[in-house]
Amino acid sequence: MSGPIPSEIGNLTNLEYLDLSNNVFLSGPIPSGIGNLTNLEHLDLSFTDMSGPLPPEIGNLTNLKRLELRWSNLSGSIPSEIGNLTNLEYMDLSASGMSGPLPPEIGNLTNLKYLNMPYDDLSGTIPPEIGNLQNLEHLNLSRTDLSGPIPPEIGNLTNLKYLGLSSNDLSGNIPPEIGNLTNLERLYLPSNDLSGHIPPEIGNLTNLESLYLSNNDLSGHIPSEIGDLENLKYMYLYGNDLSGTLPPEIGNLRNLESLGLSSNDLSGAIPSEIGNLRNLESLNLSFNDLCGPIPAFTSRITTFSYFNNPKLGSPCA
Repeated sequence: MSGPIPSEIGNLTNLEYLDLSNNVFLSGPIPSGIGNLTNLEHLDLSFTDMSGPLPPEIGNLTNLKRLELRWSNLSGSIPSEIGNLTNLEYMDLSASGMSGPLPPEIGNLTNLKYLNMPYDDLSGTIPPEIGNLQNLEHLNLSRTDLSGPIPPEIGNLTNLKYLGLSSNDLSGNIPPEIGNLTNLERLYLPSNDLSGHIPPEIGNLTNLESLYLSNNDLSGHIPSEIGDLENLKYMYLYGNDLSGTLPPEIGNLRNLESLGLSSNDLSGAIPSEIGNLRNLESLNLSFNDLCGPIPAFTSRITTFSYFNNPKLGSPCA
């Protein structure tokens, strides 16, 4: 289909399901009459060339459970009326073209389980009201230009399995409340301006499989509690200012497949306990200040990088 959605679509007041996705020549604005479809439960306009703002009348669709507008050509901010959609369970606005702040009214969507908004041009901070979404299992706000701190209220999202906040301008500390997310399986916070220490509470995330904290300004020691993450497969802490020795507890991560610690200020010897990581395939310790012998166990690791450790191979002082 091509051309605009006719305004007469607003006459279909008994409509419950509307899917116009993957019509790449469907263009023009979303008609305000769509707000008449008060029985609608599913609305999908993804992969179209729809333009213009999301009309505030969207807030009339109080029976809506699923809203998908991904990879469209919309503009303007997310209307505050979106907070009226209190039955919404699934919202995917990724690469929709919308901009502006994330409205605090999003905290009204207490039935939401899936919120996906990467590649939008958002601005401002993550509103603390996000902590009201206690049924949320998936939250992805990566590559959206959000700034400011990660609100401690994020620790209220105890059903969360996926948290993606990568490639933004987030700053400040990783809040210790992140340790409340005991169902979390994937934590992606790389390429921000986060600072301070890695909170020891991260050791509470015993279901975690992927931990990405790379390319931030994190400092201090790697906490020994990291050894409690026995389900971890991928851990990337490279590109920070981490210092001190590698904790021997890292050898508890028996499921670990890839460990990236390059471009930090780590010192001391490589702990022999890393030899316990029988599933480890990739280990990158380049651009640190490590010393002591290169352990024999590294010969069985498929990819072992240790460049620019001038003291490695020599006894530690």
